[in-house]
Amino acid sequence: MFSRLPPVTKALLIANGVVFLLQSLLGDARFLPFMLWPPGGDAAFGAGGPTFMPWQLVTYAFLHGSIAHVAFNMLALAMFGAPLEYTWGERRFAAYYFVCVVGAGLCQLAVGYWTAMQGGDLYPTVGASGGIFGLLLAYGMLFPNQRVMLLIPPVPMRARTLVIVYGAIELLLGATGLQPGVAHFAHLGGMLFGWLLIQYWRGKPPFGRSGPRRPRIVR
Repeated sequence: MFSRLPPVTKALLIANGVVFLLQSLLGDARFLPFMLWPPGGDAAFGAGGPTFMPWQLVTYAFLHGSIAHVAFNMLALAMFGAPLEYTWGERRFAAYYFVCVVGAGLCQLAVGYWTAMQGGDLYPTVGASGGIFGLLLAYGMLFPNQRVMLLIPPVPMRARTLVIVYGAIELLLGATGLQPGVAHFAHLGGMLFGWLLIQYWRGKPPFGRSGPRRPRIVR
């Protein structure tokens, strides 16, 4: 099965697996500069403490907090990423994935900054979930009637329904704080930026132009 995966999806799986192995061998402390830290971290932890750096908007997505975390993300990457890459091609798929990752990171930075202003605790964000939720959204938009089987609970549903359910759950958990320690707004940010990019490619609102134009066909 792994040999049949398209190249970008396969490369992302390998990269995430290798980085998680290094985390396990070297310890998370070695990777603190590559986690996504909210602005103001240096003030909270003192001089020389972890703080936000631009590269963290990409590197945080290759770090994970546990074997279950990386396993579920990589399963979803293979499940949803492969058909999207076969449909879009390597370059467009890679661009989409990293736009979702960066967009999720920007949303999490905004939430982290707001939390800091309210006197809340500062903590880093890790995981590819923002990019994965972006892939989920794209899969639901491109293949809305495709049947998807959930793992927990094992219930089949249409891809479009799955996107709506997951989006609603993430919004509920993020707004209520019922599941602390999970970057729910980063997940929503990945979906938001993914939707915006697909709309841009399709020439639809909020990027559509008035007046006649040449037809564009983009899945």
